[in-house]
Amino acid sequence: MNNVSKSNTVEAKHACCKPKNTTQPDASDDKITNNLASNDRQSEHHLIVDGASCASCVSKIEKALNSVEGVQSAEMNFAQRTVVVVGNVADASLISAVEIAGYNAKIDTSESEEEAVDEKDKADAKYYKKLIRDMSIALLIGVPLMIYGLAIGEMTVTTSTERLVWFSVGLLTLGVMIFSGKHFYIGAWHSFKNHSANMDTLIALGTGTAWIYSMVVVAVPDLLPLMARHIYFEATAMIIGLINLGLALEVKARGKTSEAIKRLIGLQSKTARVIRDNKDIDIPIENVLLDDLVRVRPGEKISVDGVVTEGHTAIDESMLTGEPMPVEKTQGDKVVAGTINKSGSIVFKATRVGKDTALAQIINMVKRAQNSKPPIGRMADVISAYFVPVIMIIAVLSALAWLNFGPTPSIAFAIVSATTVLIIACPCALGLATPMSVMVGVGKAAEAGVLIRNGEALQSASTITTMILDKTGTITEGAPKVTDVLVANKLTREEVLMFAASIEAGSEHPLAMAIVESAKEQGIEPKKVTGFASIAGQGVEAKLDDSVLLFGNEKLMAKRGINIEAFIDKAQAFAEEAKTPMYFAVNNELAAVIAVADPIKSDSIEAIKRLQNSGIRVVMLTGDNRLTAKAIAEKVGISEYVAEVLPEDKAKKVVELQSDGEIVGMTGDGINDAPALAQANVGFAIGTGTDVAIESADITLMRGSLHGLADAIAVSKATLSNIRQNLFGAFIYNVAGVPIAAGVLYPFFGLLLSPVIAGAAMAFSSLTVVTNANRLRFFKAKEH
Repeated sequence: MNNVSKSNTVEAKHACCKPKNTTQPDASDDKITNNLASNDRQSEHHLIVDGASCASCVSKIEKALNSVEGVQSAEMNFAQRTVVVVGNVADASLISAVEIAGYNAKIDTSESEEEAVDEKDKADAKYYKKLIRDMSIALLIGVPLMIYGLAIGEMTVTTSTERLVWFSVGLLTLGVMIFSGKHFYIGAWHSFKNHSANMDTLIALGTGTAWIYSMVVVAVPDLLPLMARHIYFEATAMIIGLINLGLALEVKARGKTSEAIKRLIGLQSKTARVIRDNKDIDIPIENVLLDDLVRVRPGEKISVDGVVTEGHTAIDESMLTGEPMPVEKTQGDKVVAGTINKSGSIVFKATRVGKDTALAQIINMVKRAQNSKPPIGRMADVISAYFVPVIMIIAVLSALAWLNFGPTPSIAFAIVSATTVLIIACPCALGLATPMSVMVGVGKAAEAGVLIRNGEALQSASTITTMILDKTGTITEGAPKVTDVLVANKLTREEVLMFAASIEAGSEHPLAMAIVESAKEQGIEPKKVTGFASIAGQGVEAKLDDSVLLFGNEKLMAKRGINIEAFIDKAQAFAEEAKTPMYFAVNNELAAVIAVADPIKSDSIEAIKRLQNSGIRVVMLTGDNRLTAKAIAEKVGISEYVAEVLPEDKAKKVVELQSDGEIVGMTGDGINDAPALAQANVGFAIGTGTDVAIESADITLMRGSLHGLADAIAVSKATLSNIRQNLFGAFIYNVAGVPIAAGVLYPFFGLLLSPVIAGAAMAFSSLTVVTNANRLRFFKAKEH
């Protein structure tokens, strides 16, 4: 047992150290709504880019945007063809930078997430139809030509009649290139003007070379040996058709990766029933105003965020938090847009509307995370920036090798090998490997009530070796109850509770709240105190009438010279029962020992076992005394705990573990956890905690259960595994395909890959990556 406590003292983090949110509907309590997307405070620009065809395009677009003055960061999602730019910069400057780089861009002007998704779906449907049309036209020419070459006759030019026929076929193929493949050639031309190369460059060079060579054969066959007069029009048409087919299938499959966002958007109500002039009227959701009174009947969705003013009900919040049990709501409780009213009828006052609701913030956070890149994805972008130029060099070297050392007709072999190398090496799959998995993984996490802030957090969570858990509000409920009041002098129990509640009435610490609540339950109203002062790590003091009140731990009593010797054993007995004992003194005389217990969450033990079973070392940190910490740790199965930790020391413990080589995750819910959350490799905030904790964390758990923590790590590991599979498949495909395309097998087996086969393989490699990423949609974390 790693126990680094100092003495048998009592509650060390008292009063001001760990505030607990009150149930009042003030701004400080808007945990989920206010700070889930703290990065939104920076100016964000959302661009839709047209013309990007591979991962090398991503690098160029991001480089162009990052070079614009005022841009802090630019991240493109190749799968979505969108870019998120952060910085103080004009939209026109961003569009200009993208256009100079050779692509088209426009600002996403959609007013709502639903509108944005609808527009994207319509654009994808239109693009899909265009690709299918282009594919059909190309294959209408290419397939008969290929069948003719394989089964009927030689595709060579020997007579004048054959020249005339093949010239007509060449013109038809040119029509295919213009009508079905013009986007490849336009993209290649833009890249050429910008002194760069991309997937379009490879396709344009490959198909263009095959067509030009074929037309030379038709126009001046006598310039070539008889064996070299082969026609490759079918290759040009088939390659264009197959690549368009691959792109169409990719667009179709890509739409499935956005299902999480669509489901979240589907939670939003279209209308709300507001009370105006004492009448219930149904209005569009966008017309709801702050402070409007909204009526919700059983079975209806909550339309906007608000606070219940009338009625009592149970609300199903599972679609946002992953928590299956409905939550009881009554006057003063908060309700969140998108949740479902199960039983009673309620009226609530709208506190957040439009894009300010928790659901809107969640959707925005998920979209931003889906657009971000984990470090493993940036590696693919760097490689792809050099990949296309290297492939072009390999194609040239391959052609030269066949011209100088190949059998006759060497020029025909050179053309075939160079074209095949260019076509098979198109890095579409490489560009899709990471963003497709990230989109699905982040969406899957959101469905489980886990909000991942960025791709880096998604990757880092999969490598955590040590998880630090705060005790109060994380392992325990964070809502303590007074269990014992041990009176030490002539004061009655009621008088002790009145004094204690009076001094703690201004504190938001969970233990203080417990005392105030206990007093109120017994009809005891706190009185107003003066001279209130918090003593860091020890307790509080104040005056009530002529009495000087002290409330805190053993250190505070010793500091003020108050004799507590007769009650130390009893206080320790409380601590051994997982209760927190606190000493209360009046006029420098011990008046009582008050014990407060914070119940362990019902599923903490099982969730901690899940973490330990996955090989993660679990450590509990608490400012509570050693005995209480020991009792809690033993109950939940944690062997390592650190007690009596001051707020500033939590981050030091994280640093200490990191210096030992541990990848540290930190989970907490209070203000005092924020420095440690920020210091950890991955910070996990309990969504029921404070705004500061949520803002400091990398991942937010929407429900209070630690199962969300285990789910987040499980989703992270599954997503990273999926990314590695995709990258491995993409890399292996290119590494193995290029040498075969260049003709490395020909000397041994007489095999030379056809450009048509290369086109089909390249098209379906992208589909394979997208399909593999979509497997994540069926992933389920096991809760055991």
